[in-house]
Amino acid sequence: MGALYYDGEEFDFDDRTLAHLQLVVSTKLRRREDFFLTWSVPMERGSGRHSIWIDNGVPIRFYFSGSRTPSINREWIESLMLSASRASGLILGDEPTESRPAPAAG
Repeated sequence: MGALYYDGEEFDFDDRTLAHLQLVVSTKLRRREDFFLTWSVPMERGSGRHSIWIDNGVPIRFYFSGSRTPSINREWIESLMLSASRASGLILGDEPTESRPAPAAG
């Protein structure tokens, strides 16, 4: 289990999800596009939902518990990028089934 550190808080994500988030967040921030990031909290962790404003002025750090970079699902990246461009922001959902494989990043 990895973590996203943002504005002094720690949010747990699995490494695969975190790798996809890192690509989308870094792309948006390089473009100077701030946005909301929203995700559901699983029932085993109390349920509910988080929504945070992602902006270049706040330090962000991604921690991966594994040493290998997960393969990247291009369809999921495209879906997340589209979501991040909407007024509601990036709403993190389940990974779609990929129809074309992509090599691991890195």
